[in-house]
Amino acid sequence: MQEDFRLILDLVSVLAVAACGGLLASLLKQPVLLGYIIGGVVVGPTGLGLIKELIQVETLAQFGVAFLLFALGVEFSFSEIKKVRGVALGGGAAQIILTILVTVLVCGVTGAWGALPAKGVFLGSILSLSSTAVVLKCLMERNETETPHGQVLLGILVVQDLALGLMLAVLPALDKPIDQIGVAVLMALVKISLFAAGAVITGKWLIPPLLRTLAKTESRELFLLGVVVLCLSIALLTEYLGLSIEMGAFVAGLMISEVEYADQTLSYVEPVRDIFASLFFASIGMLIDPVFLWNHLELILGLVALVLIGKFIIITPIVKLFGYPLKTAIIAGVGLAQIGEFSFVLASEGQVMGLVSRQIYLIILGTTAVTLVVTPFLLRSVPIVFDWLESIPWLKPYISGDGKPLEIAEDTPLKDHIVICGYGRVGKNLVKLLQLHNLPIVVIDQSERRIQQLRDAKVPYIYGNCVSFHVLEAAGVQTAKGMAIALPDPMSSRLTLKRALELLPELDVVVRANSDRNIEVFYQLGAHEVVQPEFEASLEMATHLLGDSGLSPTLIQQQMQEIRDRHYLDLRPEETEIEISRNLQQVTQDLNRRWYTLPTSSPLVGMTLEEADMRYLTGVSLMAIRRSSGKEIDYPDGKTKLEEGDNLLIVGANGEIAALNEFAQGKVAVPGENRACQWVTITQSCPVIGKTIADLDIHQKFCVEIQSMRREGRFIRLPGDHTDLQNHDQLLLCGSLKAIEELRDFLAPVNLFPLGIPVVKVEETEVV
Repeated sequence: MQEDFRLILDLVSVLAVAACGGLLASLLKQPVLLGYIIGGVVVGPTGLGLIKELIQVETLAQFGVAFLLFALGVEFSFSEIKKVRGVALGGGAAQIILTILVTVLVCGVTGAWGALPAKGVFLGSILSLSSTAVVLKCLMERNETETPHGQVLLGILVVQDLALGLMLAVLPALDKPIDQIGVAVLMALVKISLFAAGAVITGKWLIPPLLRTLAKTESRELFLLGVVVLCLSIALLTEYLGLSIEMGAFVAGLMISEVEYADQTLSYVEPVRDIFASLFFASIGMLIDPVFLWNHLELILGLVALVLIGKFIIITPIVKLFGYPLKTAIIAGVGLAQIGEFSFVLASEGQVMGLVSRQIYLIILGTTAVTLVVTPFLLRSVPIVFDWLESIPWLKPYISGDGKPLEIAEDTPLKDHIVICGYGRVGKNLVKLLQLHNLPIVVIDQSERRIQQLRDAKVPYIYGNCVSFHVLEAAGVQTAKGMAIALPDPMSSRLTLKRALELLPELDVVVRANSDRNIEVFYQLGAHEVVQPEFEASLEMATHLLGDSGLSPTLIQQQMQEIRDRHYLDLRPEETEIEISRNLQQVTQDLNRRWYTLPTSSPLVGMTLEEADMRYLTGVSLMAIRRSSGKEIDYPDGKTKLEEGDNLLIVGANGEIAALNEFAQGKVAVPGENRACQWVTITQSCPVIGKTIADLDIHQKFCVEIQSMRREGRFIRLPGDHTDLQNHDQLLLCGSLKAIEELRDFLAPVNLFPLGIPVVKVEETEVV
């Protein structure tokens, strides 16, 4: 009984410290799994030593990986696997073999750990495995499991998990003759083949009736219990066959993925998965010895650098060779550059067999732990690095060309249509409602499963990432009537909104907000309407109840619309200025943001934001103003006046921010009384295509200046005289109203926009 109580106490301690570590990491805006790992270090044997039953805790922690892989299998259907089977099987196998060969070669040349090739093969096997648990957790937090790079990462990780079974089977025969190694590999392959055949039969004939029987009971507890037993039973079977528990759990998930109860299974298992996953990451922290890491810091950091760079150099070209874009290949290289948690199993077995000493084992352990901790930071920094790389002109063609759509439906409308981003539950309902009115639509999604649903329903689609300029252009955003962003990921929603408005500043965009903290951000970025589903449900329920109470339907609708016009402020919980500022910083961290100090002599001083119209003229979005007095105005409205010494928190591309700098210094036209600025789009039939700005001589003929240009979603300030004009170029023309009207006739059939929107007045000053 005492031992049982000790185990319970240890489990409570681990879960408590994991919760505290995760909370601290979240408050510091770091990945929560980092908090779990640090929590494990604190209570582990090398920390405070609070955990006594370490083996039992580690055993229970294996459930965390099992449930993670099981949930992945449920979501990662056979159709998704087929999509990446080439790079998963071929690329995954090539990566493992190359890593082992390079390691053997390096060990042979340097003489590290003796001349025995078995040691090089053993070390190469450890280095070849990446962390399924860490990468999967990062992808889930960013809602990227169904992105192209997410599918590639998960496909290769699944192959690595399968290879773990082979490695465990071959490990005891490493110091034996070659024929014995071959026999071990052959036996492992036979076991895997038999297991795969049994899994297919079970998944097709036994699993569906079993789940239907459980569902008929209408008992959540029985359904969950049956699913958990199924998952763990198959996982234990694979362990008995000498493979791995993780592989069995993943296969169990695949068996359920094609059954009608897959979504129900996933929703039931997710809470269990998250609890045991936190236990698993904490158990990894318990294996870390901070004192040993500190005493061998230089060596371990050097090995970490070699591992990260070496695996990146091996993996990135392999993914690229399989026909994937450079951006996808780079993300895959970064995501798989760490050493996996399952390498602990191999390292432990190798120590028992005498392939490595205790000290080498601890070095491997320390190196693995550091790479696991570093991985979330590397994956988080990838979008920021790509934004920076795309701002470098000579690198842009290599980077920005990678977001092209994978497939475009033949009947895709390209004018006066509505673009829908995301084909989840909200997106599907939008499509049905718009089709009732015979409105032309095109849907953008990057999930193979959802694209297949669109094919079957004969709905026009673009297969790609909504965030990509190329995908948005393929969807005809420049000529669209409106756009609905119904993505579950707020980061993708923000980036999609920002880039869509760079292509067409006056596009009518409605955005789904998953939380109230994103409402104001979407409005500041330029959304015409932001819908929060929970608030809308409350308004509709209130409308029904108030109508039954005898109130005027017109009055009720007017009150509800006023609440929407106030951005649901009446329904949102009150927040302090500090909380609002903190949330603003958090939701804009994935955008290119910076603080910009308004020049003292800026002509913008004294103007309202509505008069300045910075987003329309330069492309930047103003998120906050910090006065010289220290007061901060978050999410300022159009009536807010700019004052001398204001510090502006702005969001935009580097070219747009540079344009704002010119604009704020008065080097380009600023709002006034006697001049106007208007954006002009050049169409394919325009006779000026192919001519340079100097050829047109617009300034001399019409006294109009081309202040800036948008091309392929990028902002070009003050384009040179030798710049040629291309189809879809957008020019910002500034001059008198009469001159712009004359130029419009001259450039016919150029389309001017925004139609029906008054032009912006600017002052009568010399335009540079």
